[in-house]
Amino acid sequence: MSKSKRMVKKSIAVSMAGSILVSAALAGCSNGSNNTSTASNSPSGSSASASASQTSGAIDHSKPLTITVYDNAANYQGEQTGWYGKLVKDKFNITLNILAPQVAGDQLYKTRTAAGDLGDLLIIDNSQLEELIPAGLIMDLTDKIKNTKYLSQYVDNHFKPFNAAFDQVNPEGKIYALPTMEADTSPTTFSEEIPYSSPIMPWDYYKGVGAPKLNNLTDLLNVLKQMQEKYPKTPDGKPIVPISLWKDWDGGSMENVRWLSNWYGYEQPDGTSTIQLNAKGEIVPLVDDNSMYKKILQFYFDANQMGLVDPDSPTQDWNKVAEKLTNKQVLLLWYSWQRGFYNSIERGKNGDGNVAVPIMDTRIIQNSDAYYGNGRVFAIGSKAKDPDRIMEFMDWLVSPEGMRYYTNGFEGFNYEKTADGKFALTEVGQTAFQNNTPVPDEYGGGGYQDGQSKINTMIMGDFTVDPDTGEFYNNNYWSSTIEANKTALTTDWQNAYNAKNATEFYLKNNMIDIVPNINTSLGSDSSDIKNKRSQISDYVKNTSWKMVFAKNQAEFDQLWTKMQKDVTGLGWNDVVAADTAKAQKIVKLRAEATANP
Repeated sequence: MSKSKRMVKKSIAVSMAGSILVSAALAGCSNGSNNTSTASNSPSGSSASASASQTSGAIDHSKPLTITVYDNAANYQGEQTGWYGKLVKDKFNITLNILAPQVAGDQLYKTRTAAGDLGDLLIIDNSQLEELIPAGLIMDLTDKIKNTKYLSQYVDNHFKPFNAAFDQVNPEGKIYALPTMEADTSPTTFSEEIPYSSPIMPWDYYKGVGAPKLNNLTDLLNVLKQMQEKYPKTPDGKPIVPISLWKDWDGGSMENVRWLSNWYGYEQPDGTSTIQLNAKGEIVPLVDDNSMYKKILQFYFDANQMGLVDPDSPTQDWNKVAEKLTNKQVLLLWYSWQRGFYNSIERGKNGDGNVAVPIMDTRIIQNSDAYYGNGRVFAIGSKAKDPDRIMEFMDWLVSPEGMRYYTNGFEGFNYEKTADGKFALTEVGQTAFQNNTPVPDEYGGGGYQDGQSKINTMIMGDFTVDPDTGEFYNNNYWSSTIEANKTALTTDWQNAYNAKNATEFYLKNNMIDIVPNINTSLGSDSSDIKNKRSQISDYVKNTSWKMVFAKNQAEFDQLWTKMQKDVTGLGWNDVVAADTAKAQKIVKLRAEATANP
């Protein structure tokens, strides 16, 4: 994700009371968001083959095809197995072999591009697209997309304007890439019930310590300490930690710091690593003494001094954190989709689940729905094997059938059709992700979560309307889910905050700025800036982690002052100038989008 979209990555969203959504974010991420045939009840057998042949035209599926998927969004490396792997194999005779730089490391990109072949199907950041087009490593899809059944519907309003913005490397406006997680709402709409990043805690534990009003981060630390003391372990004896951090999402800075900065109105634009930007268009360097980056580093340091930070944080990866979230071992969540690891309708009936707990001095910055995508793209490598079959697979991904499988699993297991022609989650579907529920052998066997799509992102996202139901693919917003979520958890929260949901609360109390989601070409770095950025990013990340775990305030301050000095010698001012130019373009485009929604 640009590393920011890792959230997308994390691929789950949940309603306030917690029905799960098995889709990208995702993870995201990161402000990212979001897609015609009816889904088959079975991803295997003759019905799947017939469905494939109906959309394939003259494409020959008789020979097995392994597609190498270079995927910035993936948290898994290797062959896609389980129910989704079987589905793709049965429909297209395709096996997906995923290469994940988040698993293998950033060197993977350098090595494969140097060899002239990044992969067959590519999920890459916008900045990488700008490098790969002139390098001749990306295939022109302009003509191929004309012959698709579903993707062609999004060409004029989505794909053309996005690709045309890369005019320096794409002067003819060809379609080289398809943005990820696009929505079909509008460029200024925010559809979600909770901001992407905001304070979230277990409602029962918070109430158990008196549900004190939180006025600032100091109050948050104090209530986390009270909760830690009252609820030190899960019912089955696992240790509960107030705050759990992880390193493997870190990009240009410490990701856990980056996203909490959003609580106080500052974001780090994709493609940048040295600045933060607020809704007014004000730009602040990360190492400024008044930066929100420093404020959040201080928050984590203070938390660690109080014994609130998971001691596993410096060594664990995201998957370990996800396991803890599933077991309700973490008290402070901050991505909306993190709720999906634990929340469920059944638990909600007992008042149990993770919910928004507003801090009154916050002023959240929230990007609107990702109408034009979220900073990543799908593309086909110029040396791809059988690109027509890859194109057919991508076309299916945005079909109603493909969208339903990705976001909600399969009909009859995860969800079922209701009398009014819409969908409702089954009892199994409500908790299949958290419980890693065993999947019937005819669908591929194994655990449901284990078998989900490891691509971990979408072209059209879940805030796209399913033409057969008239509702979003995101099952949190199905009318059946909304009705089912009128649980003790939901109603208790609504009564406490006098709002329908968290987004409404923040809007009513003037605690959120919703800004247009800008996804465009920001220009690629020169080799000089790229080298300086790499050195600076490594230094900032490493020093940030040292500061969180500093032995005392004096060491924290010394590390900060040393970092301010050292990054200057690494070319800080040059990279800040490049990032400022990118941010100013975002500010200009946001103003235009607001004036012409």
